[in-house]
Amino acid sequence: MNENIKYGAAAAAVLAASVGAVIYISQKKSAEKPVVPVTAPAPAPAPVEPAVKYPVPNAPSEEALPALDQSDAPLLGAIGGLIGKVPAEKLVVPENLVRKIVVTVDNLPNTKVAERLRPVKPVTGGFATAGSEDALTLDPKNYDRYKPMVELVRNLDQDQLIAVYTRYYPLFQDAYANLGHSPEYFNDRLIEVIDHMLATPEVKDPIPLAQPNVQFEFADPKLEALSAGQKALIRMGSANSAVVKEKLRALRARLVEQQPKK
Repeated sequence: MNENIKYGAAAAAVLAASVGAVIYISQKKSAEKPVVPVTAPAPAPAPVEPAVKYPVPNAPSEEALPALDQSDAPLLGAIGGLIGKVPAEKLVVPENLVRKIVVTVDNLPNTKVAERLRPVKPVTGGFATAGSEDALTLDPKNYDRYKPMVELVRNLDQDQLIAVYTRYYPLFQDAYANLGHSPEYFNDRLIEVIDHMLATPEVKDPIPLAQPNVQFEFADPKLEALSAGQKALIRMGSANSAVVKEKLRALRARLVEQQPKK
């Protein structure tokens, strides 16, 4: 049946039934109680998708974007173009790279980030403490362990970084939607997380530690209650943290000013 005919017939049937009901009610004895029509409840409004705050423009490219499951090698190559092929192979975990980046970004404001889902390998060297056994502090020697990675961050070219992020953004969005966040927008979440990291308090040395069990903790309950991302910034020392924060501010500014091409 043609769609117009089908819906027209349905409308005619409803109209005929309505007219018949009116005639039937008007012919009943006046002594009978009038029938009160039942009003159908209004349909629930359709859920409104949250508006995208910070849209990422489409990246023009002559090459097709790889599928999410085939994106490890191309993205690792792109990261190698940013920081160098050898540092990329040394620092980056090459499997499920897009998914690990997305999960780690999403979890930085939480109390824990699973090590098996991190996109970068742990820094070399062991964790060092200073002070006496009953007054342990974080040894500033730990900060040297982060310097190679922080220098890579300091020297990142913003234009190239934005170009790689924009190029692979559809894959980041797909991976984020697969976490169950759809229809939320990954770039909006990224900016939220950057703001969260920038809010990390400045902590001066010495930083007291506690060891209630195997793991060391910050002795200050307020510091220990911070998120995994904020505690990571504190553990790398104020000088390294300042470099990372400066880069995050610059990255945030670039992400916010982007507008999709019309």
